[in-house]
Amino acid sequence: MVNEQVMNSRSAVSGIFDLAVVGAGIVGLSCARAAALKGLRVVVIDRDAQANGASVRNFGFVTVTGQERGVAWNRARRTCAIWQEVAAEAGIPILQRGLWLTTRRPEAVPVLEAFLDTEMGEGCAILTRAEASARCGEIVNDEVQAVLTSSVDVRVESREAVPRIAAWLTARFGVEFLRQTTVLSAQPPRLETSRGDVQAGAVIVCPGDDHGGLFPERIALYNVTRCKLQMLRLADPGFRLPHAVMSDLGLVRYAGYAALPAAAALRARLETEQGEHLRHGIHLIVVQSADGTLVVGDSHHYAPTPDPFADERIDQLILDEFARALGRPAPPVIARWTGTYSSTADRMMFIDAPASDVRIAIVTSGSGASSGFAIGEDVVNDLFGGSSI
Repeated sequence: MVNEQVMNSRSAVSGIFDLAVVGAGIVGLSCARAAALKGLRVVVIDRDAQANGASVRNFGFVTVTGQERGVAWNRARRTCAIWQEVAAEAGIPILQRGLWLTTRRPEAVPVLEAFLDTEMGEGCAILTRAEASARCGEIVNDEVQAVLTSSVDVRVESREAVPRIAAWLTARFGVEFLRQTTVLSAQPPRLETSRGDVQAGAVIVCPGDDHGGLFPERIALYNVTRCKLQMLRLADPGFRLPHAVMSDLGLVRYAGYAALPAAAALRARLETEQGEHLRHGIHLIVVQSADGTLVVGDSHHYAPTPDPFADERIDQLILDEFARALGRPAPPVIARWTGTYSSTADRMMFIDAPASDVRIAIVTSGSGASSGFAIGEDVVNDLFGGSSI
C-alpha cells in the first residue's frame, strides 16, 4: 500500500502525479474515477487516440442478473449503481433498463425458479407466456415457456459512453489524458513513455488484452489467452424492446444460472438440439439503440492471437437464435465487427501486485462494463487504503 504521507507530499509537487493509469478502457477509467474521488492527482496514458478495444465493441449491457454468485455478483451490483451515478453526471443516456430472458424449453423453467429462490433473484420475476405477451406481444410466440424479467440491469451505448466518461473525468476532477502514448516501462516514480518520462507515485496497469506489453511475465502466471467474439447491428425492427433480451443459451453460459443444479437437464437438451451453438460459444443478447437499431451477438473462440476475420456461418447461427427466441426473422444486418478480450478458464478477473506501488488489473470474462467500476474501487483501495467488496 502506498504510504499516505508520501502520497500527499507528492500531490504538492508540480508535474508529479499520485497515480498513473495505463490503459483508457473501462477498467482504466474506473480506476481513475476511484482515485480522483480520493482527491488524488491522476494521469491516464493510452496508446490509441480514442477507446478502440473491448470497451467500445460490446453491448453496453451492464449485467447484474446472471453474474456468478458471490463476489462477481456483488461487484456487478455495485458497478451498476455507479454507472447510474456517472451517467447522470456525464450526460450518458440509459437506453434500456432490465432483462427479458425468454425460454423455449420446459427444462429452462426450473432453472428460472431456482434462480429466483436465491439472493440473486432480487428485483426479478417470472412471467407466463400470457403475461409476457401482454407486455410485449411482438416477441412472444407459441414456443415461449416463461420469461425471466429483471429491473436491476442497465444498458448504455458503449462507443458513446466511454468517451463521455473520459471527458467527465477531466472536467469534474482534472484527470489528465496522454493519448497516442506507449508506456515502455513502469517503475514508480518514473514511467518511461514514447513521449518522454512521466512521474507518478503509483501505477495501475489496465492493458485489456495486451499481454505482451508491461509485466508480461506476471500476466503469464494467470494463463491468460484471448477470446474473439462476433457482433452484428440490425436495422430497426419497427418496435421497442421492453428490456435487453436473452434466451435459453444464456442459462448455460452465465454462471449465476449455469452453476445451479437445475441447469444440468437444460444443458443436456441444448447439447442435443443446439450443439453447434454451444461449440462456438454462442448465446444471445439483443439490445436496442436510441435510433431503434439492434446490437446482437455473440460467439466465443479462444486463441493467443485470434484471427481478425468474421465467419459467416457463425453470424448465421446467431441470427438463427435471434429468430427462434424472438419468433420473427432478423431484420437486415447493417454492420458487423469482431472484438477480443482477455480470458482465463478459472477466474473472472485478477489483480496482481508486481511491486508495492504497482497493480495490474485485467478482467478475464468479458464483463468489464458489468464489473469495472467496482474493480476500480478495489484496486485503488488496495493501493491507497479503504474497504473493498
